[in-house]
This record gives sequence, C-alpha cells and structure tokens, in this order.
Amino acid sequence: MTQHSTGGCLCGAIRYTVDAPMTGVIACHCSNCRKASGAGASHNIPLPASALTFTRGTPKRFVDTAASGNRLFRFFCAECGSSIYSQRESMPQMVVLKAGTLDDAAGLALVMNIWTDSALPWMPLDPAVERHPRNRPVRA
Repeated sequence: MTQHSTGGCLCGAIRYTVDAPMTGVIACHCSNCRKASGAGASHNIPLPASALTFTRGTPKRFVDTAASGNRLFRFFCAECGSSIYSQRESMPQMVVLKAGTLDDAAGLALVMNIWTDSALPWMPLDPAVERHPRNRPVRA
C-alpha cells in the first residue's frame, strides 16, 4: 500500500495521516478487541508511532488490560466512539491502527489471525491465512 495514507473517525472529529508502508492486516479475536471494535474481530495494522500524525482532533484514551496481561491503551473518538488505534504500554514506539478507519484500505490484505482460541464460531477463518491460538509469535 502507499507510503502516505489518511483516515479518521465516523464523525470526522478525528483525522490522521500515516507516513509509512502498511504491509498487512492482523485480525485479533480476543474478547477485549471484539468488545472494543463491536465486531467479530478487530482488524489492525502495526505501525511505528512516529508514522501516525493527527491532523484534526485528539483521541480519548481508555486503559485496558489485554488478554495477554499487557496494559493496553485504546484510543477512540470521544464524539462518535470510533476506535482509532491502540498502543501497548510496554511498546510506546509502536501503535496498532484500526484498519477500518483508513479512507482507502483497498491495497491491504489480511495476513494473520491471532487469539483464534477466542474466535466466535460464526467468524470465518481463511485456512490460507496464518493463525495463532494466542498472541502472534515474537519474530527475531
């Protein structure tokens, strides 16, 4: 996908730019991500925090404890409630952008499913896409 992308929340109070390549989408099926997204999975794009710039508005922060036990900051629009991104407390240099907030996500593809042990039975999982019963493995 292009190196420069834009996006925002449902009501337009939050707008952002991303200045980094986005290589793929990771679907998280943990119960916290499902609840935060209001869907069968949360579709996420990991990025360097420095690549995400807000051009309008400031997201509100909610502090959560993820299924992994990590403290997770979830950022959302205080006006419309749209989830924008999350960030592990232990990894402030990275953010996880919510793919559905991009203005154009046509060039992206699902590359991984995580926390599939928690996946809802009606949520289809493509057998051709990498999957992990819990969190994704740490890659060297």
